[in-house]
Amino acid sequence: MITGLQWKQMMRIGARALERKKHDVDALNVFPVPDGDTGTNMNFTIQSAVKDAEKTSGASVAEVATAVSMGSLMGARGNSGVILSQLLRGIAKGLEGHKEASGQQVAQALQVGVDTAYKAVMKPVEGTILTVAREVAKGAQNSAKHGATPLQILKDAYVRGQLTLDKTPDMLPVLKQAGVVDAGGQGFLIILSGWIAALEGQEFEEEIVPATLQAEPQMTRGITAVENLEFPYCTEFLVKGQNLRVEKIRGDLAASGDSLLVVGTEEVVKIHVHVKNPGKILDYAVQWGSLHQVAIHNMLEQNEAMAHAQKHEELEEGSLEETPLEEKEHGIVAVAMGEGIADVFRSLGVDEVIFGGQTMNPSTENIVEAVRKVAAKNVYILPNNGNIVMAARQVKELVTDRNVYIVPTKSIPQGISALVNYNPQVDGAENAKNMEDGLSLIKSGEVTYAVRDSQFGELEISEGDVLGLIEDVIQVTGKDLLQVAKETLDTMKWKDHDLVTVFYGEDVTEEQAEELRAWIEAEAPHIELELYPGHQPLYYYIFGVE
Repeated sequence: MITGLQWKQMMRIGARALERKKHDVDALNVFPVPDGDTGTNMNFTIQSAVKDAEKTSGASVAEVATAVSMGSLMGARGNSGVILSQLLRGIAKGLEGHKEASGQQVAQALQVGVDTAYKAVMKPVEGTILTVAREVAKGAQNSAKHGATPLQILKDAYVRGQLTLDKTPDMLPVLKQAGVVDAGGQGFLIILSGWIAALEGQEFEEEIVPATLQAEPQMTRGITAVENLEFPYCTEFLVKGQNLRVEKIRGDLAASGDSLLVVGTEEVVKIHVHVKNPGKILDYAVQWGSLHQVAIHNMLEQNEAMAHAQKHEELEEGSLEETPLEEKEHGIVAVAMGEGIADVFRSLGVDEVIFGGQTMNPSTENIVEAVRKVAAKNVYILPNNGNIVMAARQVKELVTDRNVYIVPTKSIPQGISALVNYNPQVDGAENAKNMEDGLSLIKSGEVTYAVRDSQFGELEISEGDVLGLIEDVIQVTGKDLLQVAKETLDTMKWKDHDLVTVFYGEDVTEEQAEELRAWIEAEAPHIELELYPGHQPLYYYIFGVE
């Protein structure tokens, strides 16, 4: 039988396993653009689950599983994190009322987890984490029929899941072309291997799985052993001042270490980062204002890596004073990936902007907090990224004191289109429908760079190439930024439309942006052009054509 204390330890070791392997899971991203964050999102999710589990004083497996479920729901980031949270939520349902869990009950809970996760995904795709989890549950059920122990059941489940993971490239051609297995499935098996290690009474070793489970891989997984921490000092603190620029600070610190989080407002910013030299970070930060709640931990010496990876990026409760606002009829929350884009959203009526996007998806809890800050009867959420839509949809069941509407915007231009179609004079449901209807009228494009050599369809891509994406599909490659930008717009058939909106990123100079403006105006002077400094990271340009 598995006790509540054992279940808690399983979660600790599973989370620790993924923490060590998160970047290797990120590296399995089949898209060569800088958004490989599956491992990072799953890690944030499981760390949040463990944090809530640690808070519960309940000793039953049901109580611990329930705490895990709520923690994972609030901390869920990205599609992979939301699916993981749904798996854990279903497992908690399957363990309801149990003080301890037998092998049969564990197997049944895994199946309920899979059923719950499948229901949360509108269009399940074979070859993903869902497929791997489904086969894990089947393996557990088959083993339970023979009266196996919980440990043996999880081992048998892992073996079946691993065989399925190896077959994911045959289910999804894009995986086979990239030469990798599914990242979400790999992440889930890493967590499962931690559960097994915990039941075996051992701390998680550097190998992906306990030696008893190792098998010959059919595909390269991109997993490498981690011998030590390159950035051993977990450093976190608050900066208080005036006119603090969150995006600027985040950009300045991007290359300083690992696990960087920079969030906050113009008055208070929280910084969390793993570094080699904490002094350099503090010297930099003090230029912006006064430092508060400074905490530096040597993770190698104190073995606190997991504890500090669990930290949420929310500011300490009470550090920001809020002025009560009179409730209005409508309010809007939007996700933005740059200060300039955020300014445009605010000018169009957005009440709360959540900073996030590629490589740093906001959690469900982040979105919940933003919604609760808006004093309105109807609140509309604009995720503005396909990998944030699922996390946003979880908010409806967590915020019940007002009407919450999810407008499934998958890009910044779609977010702007939704705002243009917003009408404060109509009711909530009609507004949400009008905002969503407008999404089909706009095309979205992006210009970014390749993070590795790869082949995408017929395109041969080299690391560092400039890439043009249309509706998240790579359409153009090249070496010259301006040329790729032009070709991307031409592929979007921009001259057949009335309006072109361009946001240029933090790595694009004003001169480069003006050069693109000059070309657009010379080619089609009759088309309206709106050019903004978006200050977005990673993406040189974001295009909207309507």
